[in-house]
Amino acid sequence: MSTEYEGLTAQEVAEFREAFALFDKDGDNTITTKELDTVMRSLGQNPTEAELQEMINELDADGNGTVEFDELMTMMTSKMKDIDFEEERVEAFRMFDKNGDGFITSAELKVVMGNIGEKLTDEEIEEMIHEADEDKDGQVSYQEFVKIIMPQFIESDAEVPQTTIVETQ
Repeated sequence: MSTEYEGLTAQEVAEFREAFALFDKDGDNTITTKELDTVMRSLGQNPTEAELQEMINELDADGNGTVEFDELMTMMTSKMKDIDFEEERVEAFRMFDKNGDGFITSAELKVVMGNIGEKLTDEEIEEMIHEADEDKDGQVSYQEFVKIIMPQFIESDAEVPQTTIVETQ
């Protein structure tokens, strides 16, 4: 198994490993369509069997019907430059910002983490919020969220867009 992935830091690879493990419910180092379905549904998505199979097929380089970590990383490193990061970040932020007010609270974080199988204590949730909450207002703004999920974006000295994410009705 590769230990180096072009353009990614060791911390980023570790974060991808952690995310992979959330999908890999049985711990066999592969992601099946069933495991992908479980995670997608826990995040409020309702993919069809065909959509799930298409997602697996996109990543399944060896054609065995499952996705291994190296296959995920090969795809991620090849597509990293092509991804519309802003759209991805906004979508990820909205998954956590359940009430659409432009901030992630500890209650919202706890719900999402629980939905993906991460049962954290209130103290662990508060610590996560505290680490991300630069202005110490007790919640995580979009800009603070971007700095946590996209550290290479910040390390590149790129300007964090001053986007405000608030659902309009």
